Amino acid sequence: QVQLVESGGGLVQSGGALRLSCAASGRIFSINVMGWYRQAPGKERELVALITSGGNTNYADFVKGRFTISRDNAKNTVYLQMNSLKPEDTAVYYCNADLVDGNRLRRLYWGQGTQVTVSS
Repeated sequence: QVQLVESGGGLVQSGGALRLSCAASGRIFSINVMGWYRQAPGKERELVALITSGGNTNYADFVKGRFTISRDNAKNTVYLQMNSLKPEDTAVYYCNADLVDGNRLRRLYWGQGTQVTVSS
């Protein structure tokens, strides 16, 4: 099976920075859009940023100017550079990929999530 594994989460102070990584592994034919979502306690999961295979990006308003999404297609990996972190950014961050596997089945895949905690 295809798997997405996140890394890079942790505890930082307000104003600090973290870099999240998410690597897709397994039998992968192609990957279109990859993205990051987050879910804070008591809230619904929300979009943080998306990036297409061609490098086009889309950001949620609450992270514009602070976060940067990028990807390395050769490594099947998507990154999220998070700067100027705020306590409100505290959440579990999940990566997502719209991909076609080795059996030519296309669907969305999700990572298990990585905790980001920003202290004041």
